Amino acid sequence: MTQSFSELNLAPALAKAVAEMGYETMTPIQAQAIPQVLTGRDVMGAAQTGTGKTAAFSLPLLQRLLKHENASTSPARHPVRALVLLPTRELADQVAEQVKLYAKYTQLRSTVVFGGMDMKPQTLELKKGVEVLVATPGRLLDHIEAKNCVLNQVEYVVLDEADRMLDIGFLPDLQRILSYLPKQRTTLLFSATFSPEIKRLASSYLQDPITVEVARSNATASTVEQHFYRVDDDDKRGTLRQILRERGLKQAFVFVNSKLGCARLARSLERDGLNTAALHGDKSQDERLKALDAFKQGNVDLLVCTDVAARGLDIKDVPAVFNFDIPFNAEDYVHRIGRTGRAGASGLAVSFVSGRDARLVGELEKLLGKKLEIEALELEQDRRPAGRFNDGQRAWQREESGREGRDNREAREPRESRGARAPAPRVARAPADPFFDQPYEAKPAGDTPPQWETAQRANAPKGLSPNIKQRRKVPALFKSSAPPPPAAS
Repeated sequence: MTQSFSELNLAPALAKAVAEMGYETMTPIQAQAIPQVLTGRDVMGAAQTGTGKTAAFSLPLLQRLLKHENASTSPARHPVRALVLLPTRELADQVAEQVKLYAKYTQLRSTVVFGGMDMKPQTLELKKGVEVLVATPGRLLDHIEAKNCVLNQVEYVVLDEADRMLDIGFLPDLQRILSYLPKQRTTLLFSATFSPEIKRLASSYLQDPITVEVARSNATASTVEQHFYRVDDDDKRGTLRQILRERGLKQAFVFVNSKLGCARLARSLERDGLNTAALHGDKSQDERLKALDAFKQGNVDLLVCTDVAARGLDIKDVPAVFNFDIPFNAEDYVHRIGRTGRAGASGLAVSFVSGRDARLVGELEKLLGKKLEIEALELEQDRRPAGRFNDGQRAWQREESGREGRDNREAREPRESRGARAPAPRVARAPADPFFDQPYEAKPAGDTPPQWETAQRANAPKGLSPNIKQRRKVPALFKSSAPPPPAAS
């Protein structure tokens, strides 16, 4: 089996780009999938997340598309020949960047289209002509309906993170997109997990595929150190700060289950003096890309996110992942902790388990096929971490220092001096009404009814209930007072 990129006999332009990116030894999924794709076979690839699936399909596709490269400026000479579909915007943007790095010494063109951004710049890129199109299903359908791209010359289709696309309801969109493509094509399906739905999808659209599975389904990377701590909901934030401090962690992903919880936790950690950014579905695409870029550049210490960031994001040297909430879907745990320990590096995955997570932990144990050890963690006295302080942190410190100063002054002040202070003025109370102090007494049977009830009964017409309110007589507003005209003789 081929283990080195130098043994693949890649074109010089691709080999140069691969060498510049520091690729030397292939990962198992790359070693098994690349030779099969180079021969033109359909492939179903399954591997643990973070093992290099992007290069496993990008490099052989570019190698086979080199026969179409040309320097012409005519869009007709650059039709879409390879289509890569992904479930999330961040993942699509990341894969497009990787494809451009691989093809930078070739004349092959590539671009990416995804939602949340203006369609006009994307339309201009598509009108120029591209050989490799990376897209999310929804936005691609928008461009197809607007006739901005034609897919009748596509030779290669890649469905990456296919299980996630099915989870979020992209199956109808996938079926529509695949109906626009030629039937004679090479289809590649890559996923971190193989569910029965994925296998049905493969049987419908792949022709005699080769299955490449380099790890047990739903397995976690062996290089990731996993811990499960029993923590009450109110202590999770303090426990997170404590582990960051004890382990000396500089960066980490923090996953929560809801958008609202994500925003609140990010603001709380920011007030604690930690550089934090939030990433969830209610953020605009520009905000999401800026948060990711700041995290990649090291300007953000903690990226608090929902499962929108759990799939495929490749950020090097992230030392830890925290599951602030146990995921509702057990398979998402595999993808979350795959953000650390990538490409053979070591990583740390810490999950906080509260008393209401028994069912979720049971589903996770069933998925992983082993009993999870829930550890107890002694929480130290809450301390605010040192570092850069923001306005919220300074306000908290001023409030705490003011409270401590008052307590110290009262402790030092003798009791006699405290007693000699002028008493605070008392607010005069309204005189008590003796009516409300009387005990309840039932009325006698023959007691006189109230006046309003007597008047109502007296004015009620005969034969009608006294409780029926009669219609008031209102004079006509436009009734003429002039006598009627005389009749014609």
